[in-house]
Amino acid sequence: MDLSTLPTFRVATCDLNGQMRGKRVPGSYGPKLDRGAVRMPLSTLNVDLWGADVADSPLVFATGDADGVLRPTDRGPVPVPWIDTPTALVPMVMQLDDGTPFDGDPRHALRSVLDRYAERGWQVMAATEMEFTLLDDTGDAPAPPCNPLTGRQLAAEAVLSVAEMDAFDAFFTDLYDGCSAMGIPAQAAISESGLGQFEINLLHGPAIRAADDAWLFKGLVRGLARKHGFATTFMAKPYPDDAGNGMHVHFSVLDAEGRNVFDDGGDAGSAALHAAVAGCLAAMPASTLIFAPHGNSYDRLVPGAHAPTGAAWGYENRTAAIRIPGGAATARRIEHRVAGGDVNPYLMLSVILGAALTGIEDGMSPPAPVAGNAYDVAGVPQLADSFGAAIDLFETDPLIARILPAQLIENLVLTKRQERQRFSEIPPEQRWLHYLDAL
Repeated sequence: MDLSTLPTFRVATCDLNGQMRGKRVPGSYGPKLDRGAVRMPLSTLNVDLWGADVADSPLVFATGDADGVLRPTDRGPVPVPWIDTPTALVPMVMQLDDGTPFDGDPRHALRSVLDRYAERGWQVMAATEMEFTLLDDTGDAPAPPCNPLTGRQLAAEAVLSVAEMDAFDAFFTDLYDGCSAMGIPAQAAISESGLGQFEINLLHGPAIRAADDAWLFKGLVRGLARKHGFATTFMAKPYPDDAGNGMHVHFSVLDAEGRNVFDDGGDAGSAALHAAVAGCLAAMPASTLIFAPHGNSYDRLVPGAHAPTGAAWGYENRTAAIRIPGGAATARRIEHRVAGGDVNPYLMLSVILGAALTGIEDGMSPPAPVAGNAYDVAGVPQLADSFGAAIDLFETDPLIARILPAQLIENLVLTKRQERQRFSEIPPEQRWLHYLDAL
C-alpha cells in the first residue's frame, strides 16, 4: 500500500490496556516513517483506561514527559474497513532516540520473550479464540441487540445457532471481508452461549503475528459493529448473570528443523511440554492481573462458571486452566484457558510464553493432571480473587520479574491502582459505560 497516495492515514501503537494510541498524519509521512518522523510521549503507552496520565508515573514530571520515536512494525500498513474514507493504519512500536526498545511497550515485551525462544533455535506458534458480545448501549444498562431480521430483541441463549449467525449475516460478511483485507486469518465463527455472544477463531501462526492479529481484530470488530448500528464489547462479563467473554490461546513450539518440541509420538506429550505446563501453573496466580486486568474481569472468575479459577491442568479437560487437546501427536499443543476477552494480547502472550519457557529452563515438573471437574479438586493453587489482590501479587512475584521488564511492571501497577481508585468513585451501575468501547 502506497501511503503517499492517501490524504491522511493513522499510526498507532498499543498501550498497557491494549488500546490504540497514535496520530493521524498526512500521506507525505509515508516514506519517512522508518526514519522516525512520528514522535509521541513515552507516557502515552502508560496512561489509564480513560487516557489520563498516571499519578506519580516516572514517565511524566520526573523525566519531563519525554518523547519517544514511533517506528513501523513488520506488519506494514493495513486498511481501515470501518471508516468510509479510504485510509490505512500503520501499527507502530515505541523506541528511545538511540533506537533502544522502550520497556513500557507491550509488543516489545512479547518480542523479548520470543527472542529467548529464538536463542534456542525455537519458534512459537500460537492461535487465539476471540469471544465478544454484540449489544445495544442506548439505554441505562447494556441490553441484547435486536435481531436484524425480526427487529425483536434477542431473548435467549443460542449456542451454535446457525439461524442467529444468519440473522447478523451483513455484519459477519463485512467482518470476514475486513479480516481478509487486513490480513487477519479469521476461521470458524459460532454463536456462543451468551446473549448476543459470538466467537471467531484466528488461525495459528508465529506468536508475534497472533498477537498483532488479536489486537487488530478487536479494533475491527468494534468499528464494524458501530457501522452496523450496534455496539460490541470484549468485556469479561457484560451481564452479571450471563456468559463471560474469554480469549483462549493455543501454542506449540517448533525447533530449528520445524519439529514440534511438545511431540513425543504419543498422547502424553514430551518432557518439554510437561515442563512448560509446570511453568504456566507456577506463574498463573501472580499473572492474574494480566488475565483479568479490570475490575469487571473478576465477575467472570467464578468457580463452576466455565472460567478457570485454579492452576490445574488436564488432558481434554475444559474445566482445567490448562488443557492438552487430543489429536495427532505432531500437533500436540497447550491450550491456556484463563484470560478474559478484555486482555492486552501482547501482555497475555508474554506471561504465558515466558512462564512456559521458564518452566523448561528450570526443569519444572507439573502436578498430576486432573480428571473430572477441576473445580472440585482440593489443594489447587487459586488465582487472585480480587482486583486489588491481583495487583499486589503481580507487583512482587519473582517469576513475573523474570518475564517482564521492571519498568513495565511498575507502570502497570501504578496504572491499575489508579483505575481501581477511579472506579471506586463511579456508581456500579454506570461502570459498564466506561468499559464498553475501551475493552
